[in-house]
Amino acid sequence: MAKGAQGAGRVARTSVWLADKAPRGSGSRGGGQPSGLDRERIIQVTVRLLDAEGLAKFSMRRLATELNVTAMSVYWYVDTKDDLLELALDTVFGEIRLPGADSEEDWRDQLRAVATEYRALLVRHPWVSPLTGAFLNIGPHAMAFSHTAQRVIGLTGLPTHSHTGAISAVFQFVYGFGTIEGHFIERCAVAGVSQDDYFREAMSALAKNPALEEVMHRSTDIMEARGGDTVEEMRERDFAFALETLIAGIEAMVARG
Repeated sequence: MAKGAQGAGRVARTSVWLADKAPRGSGSRGGGQPSGLDRERIIQVTVRLLDAEGLAKFSMRRLATELNVTAMSVYWYVDTKDDLLELALDTVFGEIRLPGADSEEDWRDQLRAVATEYRALLVRHPWVSPLTGAFLNIGPHAMAFSHTAQRVIGLTGLPTHSHTGAISAVFQFVYGFGTIEGHFIERCAVAGVSQDDYFREAMSALAKNPALEEVMHRSTDIMEARGGDTVEEMRERDFAFALETLIAGIEAMVARG
């Protein structure tokens, strides 16, 4: 949430979407407003920098350098860095392909599609995970995602009082899975090695520790039974099975009445 002071006697705004005024940069240029900029371009460059350099290295000064303007110029369009990050977060939520309300697909297929899209977003943009936990996520794209999740769960036959629990079960699982996956891929990229090489190196190091002999033996048996020649294949099998387990759980709860 935004941490910056909002002025004496004013309550700190907890979301850019709760602003009580027109968005900056939404009108025509004037009053010293810098040329060659608009809020959409600023958000696009912000997303690109976050993807390339990560959340920890992002700053308004770094953004201004990329835009070839002064840092103060950016503040014509956003009040705070947090506001900009929240706008960037909602923008990438717009990348999720959502089944329409008129979809004739079974709820199971719709749920698989939305869960898979959400996972892909978290992997594609590793910075989304920490920001999702920091902000209210009430922008238009985030709300469209939430509305779709609610609609699909509503098709399952579960009683209304259990919808939020079912949504949590599915999408908090996807959030955790996608977060770990995205960060592992990011770590491999920083180390300059493939996922498979990184995984083999880690497993080899652990296997040399006598104190871990029993747990490593058991882990090896489990991974061999799971199958998959690469980290990506193993991950795909795990995600698919876990998601099917959750769907089966929803079916069981519906049958239980």
